[in-house]
Amino acid sequence: MKRVPVLPTLVVAIAVAIMIGLGWWQIFDRLPRKEAYLAQLAANPAKPPIAFPATPDDRLLFRRATGECRPPVTTRRAGAGSAGYRIIADCSGSDMTVQLGTTRDPTAQIAWAGGMVTGYLSHAPTGQSVIGAAFAASGAAPMILVADTPPAGLSANARPDLSAVPNNHLAYGVQWFAFAAIATIIYALAVLWRRPVRPVRPQA
Repeated sequence: MKRVPVLPTLVVAIAVAIMIGLGWWQIFDRLPRKEAYLAQLAANPAKPPIAFPATPDDRLLFRRATGECRPPVTTRRAGAGSAGYRIIADCSGSDMTVQLGTTRDPTAQIAWAGGMVTGYLSHAPTGQSVIGAAFAASGAAPMILVADTPPAGLSANARPDLSAVPNNHLAYGVQWFAFAAIATIIYALAVLWRRPVRPVRPQA
């Protein structure tokens, strides 16, 4: 009868337990929290407008807001997917930024002197790579006021889209449970199929 190796079995058992724990955490902790958060964001557009927040707060995403973009104002472009480019205005004397509108012209120059803006709150483009964002300091991302009415020469901004907020915790949980099952099966087969150690016979 084949003996089960103690140390490798212990290592695999610990690894499988960790995978199951991560799957449980994703499905029964992270998923309910994300669903509650998404429900809050879905209700935000119908709430009364607020002043542009002094500090970022992800709970305010899609909330309607107002703010004064004080001159001098500098503008820049950021990618907007199929819409082409977003024109971003950086306001003087504050951390407030405004997404004025979109354009498909990569050389578009918009003369906008600033003023009062009404729109909804979203995440500001940071220019970080996916890896850079993953290792960035924790905390809410910078916010931007997406204007309702674009200046002349720009197309209107898209309306708030809740589908832009990812909710992958169920998939992550299922993946961890699948990894645990696969690791268990592979190790069990490896133990069953390994060759038994033949005793060394003493020579006459």
